[in-house]
This record gives sequence, structure tokens and C-alpha cells, in this order.
Amino acid sequence: MDISSDPCVDFYQYACGGWLANHPIPPDRSSWGRFDELEERNLEILHGILEQAAVPTPDRDPVSQKLGDYYAACMDVDQIDARGLAPLEPALERNAQIEAKPDLLGEIIRLQLTGVNVFFLFSSTNDEKNSQRMIATVDQGGLGLPDRDYYFKTDAASARLRAKYVAHIARMFELTGESAARAEADANAVMGVETELARGALDLVARREPQKIYHKMTVAELVSLCPAIAWPKFFAGLGAPPFETLDISEPNFFRTIESVLVQTPLEDLKAYLRWQYIHAEARYLPKAFDEENFAFFGSTLNGISMQQPRWKRCVEDTDWALGEALGQKFLRASFGEQGRQRTLDLVRQIEQAMETDLKTVEWMNPATREQALKKLAAVRSKIGYPEKWRDYSALVVRRDDALGNFDRAAEFEIHHAIGKIGTPVDPDEWGMTPPTVNAYYDLLMNDINFPAGILQPPFLDGRAGNPADYAALGGLIGHELTHGFDDEGRMFDAQGNLNNWWTAKDAKAFETRAQCLVDEYSKFRTQDGMAVNGKLTLGENTADNGGLRLAWMAFLRAQDGAKADPNARFSDAQKFFLGWGQIWCQHRTAEAGRLQIDTDQHAPDRFRVNGVVSNMPEFQKAFGCRVGQPMVRHPACRVW
Repeated sequence: MDISSDPCVDFYQYACGGWLANHPIPPDRSSWGRFDELEERNLEILHGILEQAAVPTPDRDPVSQKLGDYYAACMDVDQIDARGLAPLEPALERNAQIEAKPDLLGEIIRLQLTGVNVFFLFSSTNDEKNSQRMIATVDQGGLGLPDRDYYFKTDAASARLRAKYVAHIARMFELTGESAARAEADANAVMGVETELARGALDLVARREPQKIYHKMTVAELVSLCPAIAWPKFFAGLGAPPFETLDISEPNFFRTIESVLVQTPLEDLKAYLRWQYIHAEARYLPKAFDEENFAFFGSTLNGISMQQPRWKRCVEDTDWALGEALGQKFLRASFGEQGRQRTLDLVRQIEQAMETDLKTVEWMNPATREQALKKLAAVRSKIGYPEKWRDYSALVVRRDDALGNFDRAAEFEIHHAIGKIGTPVDPDEWGMTPPTVNAYYDLLMNDINFPAGILQPPFLDGRAGNPADYAALGGLIGHELTHGFDDEGRMFDAQGNLNNWWTAKDAKAFETRAQCLVDEYSKFRTQDGMAVNGKLTLGENTADNGGLRLAWMAFLRAQDGAKADPNARFSDAQKFFLGWGQIWCQHRTAEAGRLQIDTDQHAPDRFRVNGVVSNMPEFQKAFGCRVGQPMVRHPACRVW
């Protein structure tokens, strides 16, 4: 804490100032906060597991052998360097032999099978109008910069970043043996292709409107949008099961792909495919590729001064490739049933608070209220880990083939995803691995998910009645639950279907209250003057404000009748709000801060704290704040 600061002027500084002063950003990070501290502890646990699994003892079980060999291959940089360009050569040779545009299809299929989303993304998802069934989906993709707007912003910093990106692409091409002149020409060609693709893409704010990214159409209609791709051959080449309809998230984007494929010279398209593959595989190529990749995406884009130790990156990669196998071992080392039960208890309390809120909120009419309560009652909680585990026995892992392991793991995931097309949704499947320090609400499943990785201090202390637990973990539970009723989540019903269950009057009342949050957060400015995008961050801001209010309601109910300690330095109410403030203590590099403002649906941490407490009279009472002070917003914003 920074007790010299006034909590009614800047509560974030009051709650986090001491931590910020004593915890600078490590040189291998673009940010450093309480989430990162926990992630680092989890990485150390996983590191120990994988180092042990990598020892080729005779008694290693098959799962340990697969985990250990994947990690060991990733760590063997001497072998990666010794192999040189050999792993790239088959792809480069195939690319060189393409003589006509129809021949691009084979390489597009091969790249998509290794997880390289050239031109677009193909996968499966819940059908938004029939959420219990899986449907094929195609969506925008194929860009190298973080978002479509990076290709068009006219400020000097954006222009410099684009120039550095082109120079980076050229250097990567040179590492494959291209001459400097050809590499420069190819890099400019890549930038041209990506810019034209970006021109047809929706921006991040528009993509928050579910109706704009759901278009159920036939395969024949997709062919009419983009005949330059032989879609039936593409789907068959990936091994997709037969289907007649799919979700074309953004039809205009596929018209753009058609234009790009027809109008762009063949050699430019080939350069684009080469770049996308080289970029995706950089970590498993010789050191010069890895370092050049970090120079742009780590240093230039995120302001990181030193690349992470190889072991950390290889631990993360193994978690990506074999996450549920590694997760089972993580659970045995770090997670007990006590933490799971405590979380379930908190979930029940937060759900009770939301039920009370929905029953009493004054602006909602009975018809809408009834549907809201049905949706809340249908929310499913998944805590800690999956009830059934993924089977990785079909994934081939070789101790001497790091890049091949990566490609095969990507193909394993692709086949897993597209194999679900046309099948019933599996309600037990998770979207995060057990060690992950995060949580999420799935609007198509109507469930909240809390991996074991986050169910530890500072989010879960475990002491019954601990005010900080209610604010930290309880606030996060409320946050995820509120996502079901934010500007995006409210468009989906109790079964996860895109279905307008709101009366026109209630929808208008919601939008008016949501606009208050848009206006509030849009006035926040970072230290270098960048404005928060209140529309982009609306869902997260709604969830933060609603979630902490639900946690407060649950906390009051749990504390009912409890006697205050007259000798305590802070009241229980103050401890509650400090518990919320202190989970968001975080530094970011200037570059990472700008990237967050441009692309992240979460507001910077200072505003996640101050924006919420300034809307809560309960906070103002706890700290004795006066009307007119910054942490007393008038009129206060409240949706839930």
C-alpha cells in the first residue's frame, strides 16, 4: 500500500502504490502484476514436473514420456541450430513449385493443418442459433499485426511501426537465403496482401456485436462469395466431415479474399504464404530466426528488453500442446479439494446475490426479469479441472524434432476441432488448461470456468469469511457471471442461443445504463495521454462493476451478525475493497500499454479499480470519501 496517498483521490495508488514501487517489470516481461506473480509460481511447478519427465528413465509412464520428450525437444537449441533450414526446406520447395493460382490451394491446406491461418480461420463452434450443436465456421484471419487498424492509422508512431514490420519481414526472408533486394520486395508484397485483407475485416468494436459475426449460409453461398478457393476440396483436404451449412462470420471479408486472390500477382501471394509459415515456426528454427522474431514482436511491439528464458517458453508450449495431460500432474502437485470446495461455495453465494439483484433491479419489467432468472438458473459452474480428460495417445512426439512436434500438435488440435462439426456440443470440454491463471464465461455454453491455476493466493486465501477472498475471487466470480448479462452476453438466452429475450423498453433501459459506463471509461487517460476505448471495454467494465457489487452483497450476507474487531487497523469493509484493488496491481511497458489500449477489451488496471469503486457508495462510506472527491462519481454508473 501507499498510505501517504488518499484513497478517496486515487484508490489504486493507495492500494497498490507500495507494490508498484517495489516490483519493477522483469526484463523478460511486458507487464508485471499479481496475476503474473501467480503465473510465475505455476510455471516453476510445471518446470519441475517437466524437468523430471524429460529424464529418460525406464519407468517413465507413457504420458510422462510424451510430456518430457516434447519439452526436451523444445529445449534442445543445439539440435535445432544444427538442423539449420532443413525443417523449412520442404515448405519452401513446395512454395517454389507453385506455377498457377489454383495450385495455391494445396499449400493453404498444409499451412492450415499446422495452425497457420493464412487468409482466414477455419474451425468449429457452437451454432449461435442452435447452441447444442457444433457447426463449421470461417472467420477473418491472416494478419501479422495485432489488429486491422494497425494497417490504416495515420499517426507517425503507427507509420513507423509499419515500416519496422516490413523491415522485420525482410530480415526473416533474408535468413532463409533470399538476397536483400528480393527480401525487401517480398516484404513489401506481404504488407500489400495483409493490408488488403485488413481492409475487408471488421474492427474490434464491431466484432462485439454478435449479429455482425453470425451468418449461417450454405457451402454453395461461400463458393459464390469467394470462388477463387475450391472450398469443397479445401474442407476435404483438412479431413473435415461432410457439411452443407456453416457460419461465415464476416461475408464481406471473404469477398475481400476473392479480390486479393484474383488481383494480386502470384509471386506476391507465394511470398505471403512463405512469410506466414516462417513467422509461425520461428521459435523452432535456428537462433537467428528466434531472435529476430523477438526483436519485433517482443521488443518493438511490447517493449520487452530481454527474451524469456527458453525453459519458460518451452513450459508454455508444452502446456499448449499437451495441456490436460500436464494439468493432471499440476493438480497433484498444487491443488487440493479444499480450494475447489471453497470456490464452489463462493459461486453459490455470488449466484444467490445475483438472483436477489435480478429480482429487485427497478428498471426491468416482469417478462424480461423472468427470462433473466431462467438464464441465471441455467448457468453451469466448472471449477478447477475437467470431469473427463483429453486423450493424447494419437499425437506423435519425437525427442529430436521440435518443429515437427509443434506442427503435429497443431494438426492434432485442428482435427480435434473440425472433427466436432455436426456433433452435439460436449458440455464438459474446457477452453483453458488447469494451470492457467485466468477464468472465463462462455456465452454459447452459459457456463463460468475457473481453472485450478487461479484458485490460489492472492485470489483465494481459504480462510472462511476473509473479506479479501470475497473481493478477489468473489469479485472475479461475479465478473464472469455478469458477462452473461453484459452488452454482448445479454443477446444470448439460457441455452446459449443468440435470441433477443428483452422487451424493447428493457433493452433501452439497459443501453442507457451501459452508455454511462462507456462515457465514464472513455474519459480515462493513460500517463502518456491515450484514451480508453469505452465501447471496446464495455463488456469488461460492466462485468467489473457488476461483479464487485455481487461480491459485496455476498460478503454482507456472510458477515451478517459478525462483530467488528475494534483493534483492527482496517475495517472489514476496507479490507474488502483493498482485496479488490490489490489483485490489479500491475506495471506495463509503454509499448504494452499502447497495445492494450488499441486491442484489449479490458481497461488498464488503474481504471478497473478506480472506475468501479467510484461507482459504489459502499466504498465511499467505508473510507469516508466526500462529495466532489475523484472516487465519488456523480451520477454513479450502474447496470447490475
